[in-house]
Parts: sequence; C-alpha cells; structure tokens
Amino acid sequence: MRVEELAKTIDSTMLEPTATVADLERLCRDAAEHHFASVCVFPYFVPGAKKLLRGHDVKVGTVVSFPYGADTQRAKIQSAENAVAVGADELDVVMNIPAMLSGDFRYVRDELSSLVRAVRMKSVNAGRGLVLVKVIVEACYFDDKMKRLVCKIVEDSGADFIKTSTGKGPGGATAKDVELFRDLLSENVGVKAAGRIRSADDAEVMINAGAARIGTSHAVEIIKSFSADREI
Repeated sequence: MRVEELAKTIDSTMLEPTATVADLERLCRDAAEHHFASVCVFPYFVPGAKKLLRGHDVKVGTVVSFPYGADTQRAKIQSAENAVAVGADELDVVMNIPAMLSGDFRYVRDELSSLVRAVRMKSVNAGRGLVLVKVIVEACYFDDKMKRLVCKIVEDSGADFIKTSTGKGPGGATAKDVELFRDLLSENVGVKAAGRIRSADDAEVMINAGAARIGTSHAVEIIKSFSADREI
C-alpha cells in the first residue's frame, strides 16, 4: 500500500470536549496537507471546517447522537438534517444502543431507515451530492449473534457504512469484528474501523481485515510512521 492510498482511508477525528477552534484549524491544515479522506468533528465545527477545507480534497464529517445513540428518533433526524444543511458531507450516526440491548430491534431498524431516507431527501433538495451515512454500532457491547443482527439492520437501513466503535466505549475496533462485518455485509456497505487505532500497524491490520475507512485521532502520527517505515 502506498502512503497516498492509506491517507484516503483515514477520517481524521477530533471529538474531544476540550477541542477549540485553534485545534480545528490545525486538524484541517493537516488533513489538507496529507489528503485524508475526511475530518470528523462535532456539528458546531462543521461550518468552520467547510470554510477551511474549501478547494481541498477532504470531506467534512460529523456525528449524530454521539456517543450513545439514545436521543429520540425525531431529534436524531433533525440533527442529521441540520448537519447536512450546514455542509456536512458524511454523517457518523450512533445506533440506538440502549434500544438494541433491550431487544427493540424493530425500533432500531425503523429509526435508521427513516434517518437515511431523511438525509437522502435533504441532500437532494439542497442540491448536494451523496451524503454518506455511517452507522456506529459499538460492537464491544454485542456477542457474535447480535452482531449478525446488527449487520442486517444496518444493511436494510440503506446506510453506506457500518462503523465498529465510537472510541468512547470500553472497547475499540478489532480485526475480528472488521472481518465478521465484511463477511456478513454486501459490497454496498463499507466497514469503518474506529477506536484505539493509534499506529500505522493498527491501521494496516484493520485494512487487511477489510476496513475501507479508519477513524482515528492519531492520523498524522500514523501517516508519518507509515512513511518513515518505508524509507528504511
């Protein structure tokens, strides 16, 4: 893999409560320099990120109902529509984890399907291109049987990606989960690995397992380490 190819799998993430506008400027400057796939920031930062990345080949992503997915369906859809309205190109939406763990599978499915439809309609009406929807499932909370059901719900919703983790839960991405998701899902749904991916080795393991995107707050370190290893 070339460094340019690795860079285009990376969503450079800034989802800490202490993040500032100065941090956003640094994030976007680095993303533009290294040509990352996207930056992923809080909704508050989306307009600023769009301005900073205008003319660059880096998308702006944001989160919806982060980190537990437990907002009401109406609130989640409104948040998603507002994110599209202010310029988000990609949405990382947290599945309703408490509802899933409670066995309310129909609610989870219907909520995600409604949200994906709303995003598609909003993007069309705004004259935008396709806005990607990635569903964060927080895989560490589920056994393999439940993970299979989660994959079916995500695929049936029409979402573009399944994402392993928020990075805020007790577990992060694992190669086992990425492989399982990749095996269970059709080619129409990508797999994004996120959570505790801190090194070039971590990223390569996830990509080799089948991840098409990597979410990390260590994007620059990963790229520099990857490049340095290949210069030896």
